[in-house]
Formats: sequence, structure tokens, C-alpha cells
Amino acid sequence: MKILTTKQIYQADQATIVEMGISADKLMETAAFKCFEYIKENYNTKNQSFKIFCGVGNNGGDGLVIARLLNQLKVEVTCYIVHFSTNKSDNFIINFERLKLLKVKIYDILNENDFPKIHPNEIIIDAIFGLGLKKSPIGFTKELIKHINKSGSTIIAIDMPSGLLNEQTVTDSDAVIKAQKTLTFQMPKLAFMLPENKYFCSNFEILDIGLSANFIDKIESNYFFTTKKAVQKLYKPRNKFSHKGNFGHSLLIGGSIGKIGAITLSSKGALIAGSGLVSAYIPKCGYLILQSAIPEVMVEVDNDSEIHHFNYKTIANVIGIGPGLGLHEKTIEGFLNFLKNNKTPLVLDADALNILAQNKDYLKYIPKNSVLTPHPKEFERLTESWKNDYEKLEILKEFSVKYNVIVVLKGAFTVIAYQNKLHFNSTGNPALATAGSGDVLTGIITGLIAQGYTNFEASLIGVYMHGKTADIYCRKNPLETFIASDIVKYIPKAIKEIFYS
Repeated sequence: MKILTTKQIYQADQATIVEMGISADKLMETAAFKCFEYIKENYNTKNQSFKIFCGVGNNGGDGLVIARLLNQLKVEVTCYIVHFSTNKSDNFIINFERLKLLKVKIYDILNENDFPKIHPNEIIIDAIFGLGLKKSPIGFTKELIKHINKSGSTIIAIDMPSGLLNEQTVTDSDAVIKAQKTLTFQMPKLAFMLPENKYFCSNFEILDIGLSANFIDKIESNYFFTTKKAVQKLYKPRNKFSHKGNFGHSLLIGGSIGKIGAITLSSKGALIAGSGLVSAYIPKCGYLILQSAIPEVMVEVDNDSEIHHFNYKTIANVIGIGPGLGLHEKTIEGFLNFLKNNKTPLVLDADALNILAQNKDYLKYIPKNSVLTPHPKEFERLTESWKNDYEKLEILKEFSVKYNVIVVLKGAFTVIAYQNKLHFNSTGNPALATAGSGDVLTGIITGLIAQGYTNFEASLIGVYMHGKTADIYCRKNPLETFIASDIVKYIPKAIKEIFYS
């Protein structure tokens, strides 16, 4: 699913109006009705009081339509018109006149003296600014936003929380609605993907309002939201005459004394993701541990406590390297020599990335389209610090292009950088913030590449699958109890749900 800029979304609106031969008013009616349906199905509207704050633009028009529809349910609705400008959009005016014909209380807000009292049990619908805002609100509108945020009420934002800027960082966090739910139209907005905006739009629902699929398909975008449908298109089903040799050989390199668990988890991840053969290259101290834990994995060993020599014999299709590797002087020396001589595609994680951060000139030895899987701190060590999350995304794209690599930047919406485009993942939850989670992901991606998926496809599928395990687990279990071994355990369920349903 494409993530469009604000300008592109307005263009999509116009294209839909032209192609379908409908009015802008009709499109607004459709969008607002989708919001109304969601509210009716997901909130207890019986004996519920709604306060709807409407700006004087099209977002306010959406709010007015929602007020009219809620009124038809005999719900207590009060509408507040926030006069932040003297210019009113045509669609606002049309729907304001319609609402005046009904028995809905409508009040004007011109200054702070007009602010209503808000009871914590009421539901607030925020339709003040929406998508097109280019700077933080000031004056009484900022104070109104603060007033709403302090109310303790449930807040539902329409399309965008008011005060949130779609393509630039927020400069005044007090001037942004902190919505418990955002009902956004057609596609997620870039602002929703960024950690710095987590307090404003932590939970959003995408409502299909029927914007022109033809226009959206043709327009160029640098941002994407990975959905189940997108991942399903990449799936390679197995045929009856397949054998293990058809699904590649993964080699996982890592582990050091006290950190054999990391490479064990990676090896399990590669195996359960479907790699035909899996070998692990580890220090001698981990031999019995790994052989006992995973009898299906073949093992080669190096030095007693750490890997020094990298003199494995396995001929693999792909190498996953880094989990538990350690930063011993001899390990670093051996790793750098390994990079100079290796031609096999790589998936690099953990200490492999930390060694590269200490020796950035060795990034030039990484094979084209290799996959790097850093968390934000590891990525910062590889590159530079950033002022805000928008700048981070630019640094991410630049790094990926400069070194011709795929970067999987882990986080709430893990983002994959490839060919100057960014792909945000739609699965997963905070349960994944647990020791060893990234080690399993390294194994999954490695195992998928071994089977013949391109490095980018494996990254996209692997990240989606990884997140899906946590989503399935948390349907019946508390997220705090999730551990990395559960990722391995739930991969079969994730695969079945993604590709067999």
C-alpha cells in the first residue's frame, strides 16, 4: 500500500471526483459515513454523549456530517465550530447548513471563554484541522487542544490528529491532539510511522473511502505500508517433487562464550522459516549446546570461546552473521578478513554491525544487496545522529543507496530501505521488545533468502512474519510474557495465517 504525500492525497481526491463523476460533497459524505460506521460498530453509543470539535475547512465538514449521522441514532451530540479562520470551505458551509436543520446543539468557539466543560465519560471527535496543516496551531486553538487533551475523555481524530504535521516534525507538542484512535482515509500517513509522534496517533484505523485506484496505482511514491496482500504476492509455493536441495543452505555465524543462545535462536529461525539446510559456525564452547538444542542443524567450530578464524567449510547460498559474535580483538580481525574475501550474500546483525560501526571503511566490502538489520542505536553508530525522525528517514535512504544495501531498521513500524524507497511494516506489537527477538529475525531473513527469495523479498516477508507471531501470541496471552523462543514457536501459525488463509 502506497503512503502518499499531502499533495498527492489531494490530487487523488480530485481524480476520484473526475473519474467517478461525483461531487466533492459526495466524497466527503462517503468518508464521514465510514467514520460513523466505525464508531457505531466499535463504541457503545447507547446513552453516550459526543462532543465534536469542527474546524472551518474540509476536516470540519467531515465532523459536521458525522454529527448529523450520530444524531440519526438519537445520540446526544454537541457540535463546536472552531473559528481559527474567517475562510470557510464550500463543503463546510454545505454541511453546516444541513446540520442547522436538525436538533443538534451548535456553539461557536472564538476565544478561550467559549471552551466547554468536558466530562471524562464523553467521547470527543476531533475534526479541527486534519491533513493540510503546515505549522503548529497558536493562540486560542492551541489552548483548545490543550483543554481537550486534559479532559481525560476518549478522543477520536478524523484523518489526522489536529496539530500533527504530516511531512515535518512537530515543533510544539502541546499543540497536538493526543488521540486514542485516528480514523484515517484510504492509507496511513507518513507521520503515523514515526516514533516521535507516538503520543499523538499510537492507534489508527485505515478506512477505504473509494479513492481512485487507477490514480493511486500510477502515481510514484517513495513510501509504502506492507500489508498481507503485498506479502502474499511474493509467496513461492512448494511442489510435490521438491526436496531439501531445492530450498537452499543457510550458514549462521556467531556466538561467543555466554552468548550461544543468540546464534541458536538465529539457527532456529532459519530452519523454521524453511531453509532446506542450515549450518552454524560457532566457537567450541557452544558445540554441545547447539547440537542438543537443534539436532537438525549442522555445526562447525572455531576457537574455544570466540570466533577468530572464520575458516568454515560450508558452501552456503547465504550467510547470516553477527548474533552473539562478540567484540574480541581476534574476532574483529577475523571478521574484517572475512569481509574482504567473502562473495556470498550476507544478512548482518548485532555485533557484525557494531564491528562495522568501528571500522566504517569496511562497509565497501559488503556484497551488493546484502541485508543489514540494525536497531536505531546500531544504525546511529553506523551513520550519524539525527535531529528528528524525518531526518532519520533521509539518512536511512542515503545510507542504503550509498552502500547499495537493504537496511531493515527495527522498531514499532520496522522500516526497510531499498532503492531509495522505504517500506513500513504493518505487523507486530511491543511484545517483540525482548531479548533475542532480532536474532530470530536474522535467521528468518537468512532462511528465506536461502530458498530463493530475493534479499528484498526475504526482508519484506521476514519482517511481516516476525511481527505476525507477536500479534497471534497476544490474542490470548499478555505481551509481557512473550520471549524470543515464542517467535520460533509461532512462525508456523504466522505462515498459515499469512499464506494459507
